Formats: sequence, structure tokens, C-alpha cells
Amino acid sequence: MDLFAHQQGEGGTPVVFLHGFAGSHAVWGTIQAEISRARQTLAYDLPGHGRSSNFPDAGPAKRAADAIIQDLQARGIERAHLVGHSMGGAIAALIAILDAPRVASLTLLAPGGFGPEINHRLLSRVAAADTAETLLPCLEALHGWMSPVTDEALARALTMRSAPGQLDILKTIARGLVRDGRQGQLPREKLDALDMPVTVAWGEIDNVLPVRHARSLPPQFAVHVFPDLGHMLPEEASDAVIRIVERTIAAGDAV
Repeated sequence: MDLFAHQQGEGGTPVVFLHGFAGSHAVWGTIQAEISRARQTLAYDLPGHGRSSNFPDAGPAKRAADAIIQDLQARGIERAHLVGHSMGGAIAALIAILDAPRVASLTLLAPGGFGPEINHRLLSRVAAADTAETLLPCLEALHGWMSPVTDEALARALTMRSAPGQLDILKTIARGLVRDGRQGQLPREKLDALDMPVTVAWGEIDNVLPVRHARSLPPQFAVHVFPDLGHMLPEEASDAVIRIVERTIAAGDAV
């Protein structure tokens, strides 16, 4: 089965958006719309999510990274800017490690794979929640204290997980996110070797992946920490994320 990608805009080096666990391409709506004013953009539903829920063997980051690379090849896209959130950030970084010439820049928002700690208990509850009453507290825990969960975000999450089999797939993926309570880490020596522009952004009160993962990154990475935000930066700070993405892709285009 092919991956689903929502495409907007035209021209320029494309920008590819990769969402986090239990999300979909729709989380990028405001950000994608703005970035697509100047260039082609693609926002994927990652394997096991949304309209890519039936993609075979969904779960491992390597499987998702290979699937994105193959889809870009099929579309004739030889070079792209990658923007990834959480699990999508880990996948974006892995794509850069596996196929560096294809990646013009990386914007990573609270990415997975940069340290062993992960709030797996919360993510397991996110995977299992099937009603507004059970899902809303999970989404609130993903957001910063001053960032309310919008009705739109709740409705979007409920709609995605209402598809047949989606909850079972999310539970399976959640179980594979950790081993002995720890998430897998991207190889540091490979991250050190990346030579495209890389920007990492994190919320100081992230309740999924601790902000301390942002404090020991390769020295060539640009780092932004938002003191009052949680894990859901695409929703909590879309305007700031747009500015970060624009600066990062401009640096990538200049290389």
C-alpha cells in the first residue's frame, strides 16, 4: 500500500512534514499552509497512522524512514527539507543519516531518539484512548500548562482513531517504542557527521521527551527552547514553528 501524503504548493525544494505518534498529516495544517505559499510541501501520514494505517509492518523508525525515502524517489524528489515532530523527528533524522544527499535541512521538534527517557506510560494511554473522556486528559498531558487542547485537535484525534483497526495498530506501535522502558537512540557519531542545517526546538515542560535531551546535541545544531510549552509544538506555537522552519529551509537553500 502506498503512503498517503497531503500535497500543497508548488516550486522550490519541497518541504516534507512528519507527524508524531498517534498523529496525522493534519497536525501540520496551519504550518503547511503558510510554508506552501512559496514552495511544494508534503505532509505524510506515517505508516500505521491515518490514511497510511494499513501500511505493512508499521512501527519501526527504520521501516518508516525507508518508506518515506522510497516514496520521495517515486515522486522524483531528489532533495527535500524535512520537518519532524516527536517520532516524526526521529524518522526525519534517520532519513538524513541514511540518505544525507536527499536532505537539504532538518527541523526537529521535540524529536525522539535523542536520549533514553520517554514517557511510555502516557503514550500507551494515548494509544488506548477511544472516547473524548479518556482522550482529552491524555492530550492535556501532552500540552504545556498554558496551552489548552482545542476542540479541533480533540475532534481530529478522535476521527483518526475511529477508523477500523486504528487503535490496535497504535497499541502495537506503542509497545515497540521502548525496550526495558527505554527508547532507542540515534547513533551519536552519525548525528555528529550531519552537515546540512539542523534546528532543534523543545518545550521546557515537555511531558513526553525531557528537554534535557536538547542540552547535549552536536555543536552544529541550532537549538531553541520554549520555556512555557509542552510536547505539542506544532499546535502550541505554530507561528514560532513557521519562523523556525522558514529560517532553517532558507539556510538549507543557501548551501
